[in-house]
Amino acid sequence: MGKIEKGVKCSIHLCVKDAVRSLSPEKVKATRLNVEDSKRTYLCEEHYKEFKRKNKGLRQVERWRWNT
Repeated sequence: MGKIEKGVKCSIHLCVKDAVRSLSPEKVKATRLNVEDSKRTYLCEEHYKEFKRKNKGLRQVERWRWNT
């Protein structure tokens, strides 16, 4: 049983919702979300959607950089 099933809370500052995803803190900090420091970053559904929207642009830039 993982931490998400145990009911860990979202790692975003002032969010008290239950987490649905676990990500590395480096990836989440790259999207400039206000994350508390820890080994893993846990995100609720709302913040995970925000992370995906912001990360989409970063991934696209990385792909362009490698395709030159």
